[in-house]
Amino acid sequence: MNPELITNQVVDLTKDIAKFLKEESARLKSSDILEKGVHNLVTYVDKESERRIVDELRKILPEAGFIAEEDDSLERSDIYNWVIDPLDGTTNYIHGLPVYSISIALMERNEVVLGVVMEVNLDECFYTWKGAPTFLNGKPVSVSATDKLDASLLATGFPYYNYSLLEPYLGLFKDLMEKTRGLRRLGSAAADLAYVACGRFEVFYEYGLQPWDVAAGVLLVKNAGGKVSDFNGSDDYIFGKHLIASNGTLHEEFNSEVRNHFGDNVKI
Repeated sequence: MNPELITNQVVDLTKDIAKFLKEESARLKSSDILEKGVHNLVTYVDKESERRIVDELRKILPEAGFIAEEDDSLERSDIYNWVIDPLDGTTNYIHGLPVYSISIALMERNEVVLGVVMEVNLDECFYTWKGAPTFLNGKPVSVSATDKLDASLLATGFPYYNYSLLEPYLGLFKDLMEKTRGLRRLGSAAADLAYVACGRFEVFYEYGLQPWDVAAGVLLVKNAGGKVSDFNGSDDYIFGKHLIASNGTLHEEFNSEVRNHFGDNVKI
């Protein structure tokens, strides 16, 4: 397997899907919107985007399986699995708001070996593979050098169905409002992670996440010089449903803030 070659093929694929998303955004009607869960929306665009991605990825790496948001009937492989979010930020997309993105990662057993995040509105493609830098539209990027929390800009996501940790989440949010330059909630975890990787945010944190939200983005952050952990400071961040991604310098300080509110053994 040639990870650089495969990554470049995936980059080309995401650009094609981004064009499809833009074209369909003008045609989307309220009758096209379905609820697959509480406040969890899906459209024919999500489903068709995923179908197209799966069809093309099968050509790129036929032996790989799939972990995908919209179709849980896709078979998984013992070695290689694509992890796909065909439209991360569906609510934004439905309302005609940026930010929304496409996220595609390849895992070899339990390790992410390539990741691509395409933010559609700004036409920005972030990508990397094992042992490589992180690139934005062909140019290497890196995390910020900021070493003080009070000089940092943070990103997070709001829980929209799992409110079991809402009290500590809001407590942490209040403290961070007072201790940082601000917090942003863009509505696409994949884009948030890409923005940590290129230095726009110092930290991103959220709970209630799924593998397709984060798999590509975590490799972008790590290969750009950052650090990723779960809320407990360990490495169960792809399937564990809670995550902290940072520029590395601030990671321990920020993790201490999280533990002050969430405790030392977060489970979702």
